[in-house]
Amino acid sequence: MNPPAGGTTLDSVKPGSPEPPERESLPPLPALTVLSHPDLARIGDRVFLGELVRGRELLLSRQEPRFAAPRAASGEPLADPFLSRRPLRFAPLPDGGVALRRDDSPIQVAANGVPVESDRAFSAAALREGVVLELGERIVLLLHLRPPASPSPPETGGLLGESAEIEEVRRAIAQAAPLAVPVSIRGETGTGKELAARSLHEQSARAAGPFLAVNLGALPPSLAAAELFGARKGAYTGAVQDLPGWFGRADGGTLFLDEIGEAPPEVQVMLLRALETGEIVAVGSQVARRVDVRVVSATDADLEAAVRRGAFRAPLLHRLAGLSIRLPPLRQRREDLGRLLIHFLAIELAALGAAIPRSHAGAEPWLPASLMARLARSDWPGNFRQLRNVARQLAVDGRGRTSLRSGPWLDDLQPGAAGPTEIPPVEEPAGSSPALPAARRLRKPAEISEDELLAALRASRWNLKAAAAALGIARTSLYILLDQSPRVRAAADVPPVEIQAAFSRCGGDVAETAAALEVSERALRQRLKDLGLSREKFLAVLAKVPDVPPEPGDEL
Repeated sequence: MNPPAGGTTLDSVKPGSPEPPERESLPPLPALTVLSHPDLARIGDRVFLGELVRGRELLLSRQEPRFAAPRAASGEPLADPFLSRRPLRFAPLPDGGVALRRDDSPIQVAANGVPVESDRAFSAAALREGVVLELGERIVLLLHLRPPASPSPPETGGLLGESAEIEEVRRAIAQAAPLAVPVSIRGETGTGKELAARSLHEQSARAAGPFLAVNLGALPPSLAAAELFGARKGAYTGAVQDLPGWFGRADGGTLFLDEIGEAPPEVQVMLLRALETGEIVAVGSQVARRVDVRVVSATDADLEAAVRRGAFRAPLLHRLAGLSIRLPPLRQRREDLGRLLIHFLAIELAALGAAIPRSHAGAEPWLPASLMARLARSDWPGNFRQLRNVARQLAVDGRGRTSLRSGPWLDDLQPGAAGPTEIPPVEEPAGSSPALPAARRLRKPAEISEDELLAALRASRWNLKAAAAALGIARTSLYILLDQSPRVRAAADVPPVEIQAAFSRCGGDVAETAAALEVSERALRQRLKDLGLSREKFLAVLAKVPDVPPEPGDEL
């Protein structure tokens, strides 16, 4: 492949390399980012797939490629012992997309919630949206396009993440912070506009001064002017003393005006004067007072449309936007989702007097892959505010459990552009192998009644793979149904005394005991080992039946 425009080759972009150099001279590259891993410290690790851009193939298994934390000197393979050494294979497509070839790899894969049972193709457009890959029901990766990163300011003011979008925000803040001009922050609700404003203040020469935030949408229109600019004693009913106002209290620092589009017309006039002259006039006073305040405003509204309607003053809009910073919604930052979720979970668990458990690659995932994949496919209209609420629910529901569990409250999460879609077949040139088949249509969880779910589980003797096949749904969909059903319980939730009694009634037959308890046989085997129940009888059973290691994700 010819080098890209500018003369810079891609040879330095190798699997596991933490970051390619010289972002400006390199195009976006295919990358894999870890969204979930049994070892939670691996979340956020990334590998650039430079080989694909050079027309070469790349293998994915337990041992390769090497994923590295952003800006780390070296990387490590996924290293999960439940992931096969026999690799999957990524191959480049002529249109810039990527083909995933199974070959003889036994690794279970789901792409955007659809099981990948044969070779599949992902277009360049799909890569731009991001493809959520579940591996072995233990690891979640995001296959996406990402610009090679150049050095960016460190995480500050709660602006967490390593996506290209949030790196651009941090660069914009670092550039704007030293300048004595107003800044306008745009973005959807819940994208962290106040965090960005606070970061701007902390990096400015005003960091030692006050940072005050006021929501203009929450101010009564009749009192908005007095609240912002102050009021003299007796200026209105209830003004029993002089009121300094937000501008007065922010003197020497930064004033963050959230929901600027909600400012009443008379307040807009006073704001424009304050920005142009640096002077404010308190309500009930005729004397102007000079204040040294940097104004940072924010809104999720279309102020340009408001100007056209006559609801917002054009001169004020131009004065507020000395510099503009736009915050990306969460659905455009899917690669950051794993780290952000863990961050919020840590906060919520700490409030409950708990903590995220220690983890390692061989452990059962505390953050189930099916749960993380579902979150990664959602469109998050409420952005980080909605994610924080989800983390709170998970933390509360997960207390005392060995892993987090989804619940009915996740029904509000709707799949976004990265949600389950039919994956098109690969278009092969003439003379090559046949085109890859299209994905089959699977039923949705909402189409399965609880009675049908229980009947399939009982018929398959609680073998989840067989039950999912009988129901015609993806195993990830089956896990959602299991989490939502009050009539299904996990082997880990069965009291030891009930297990002991059932094990005794069934004469030490593990399969019959599992059927009697209505739990997975594989999960029950592990539970019996953990509890040490009837050890000799259990070992005798194991001597007759090969002890196959549990398939990850097959435990209820």
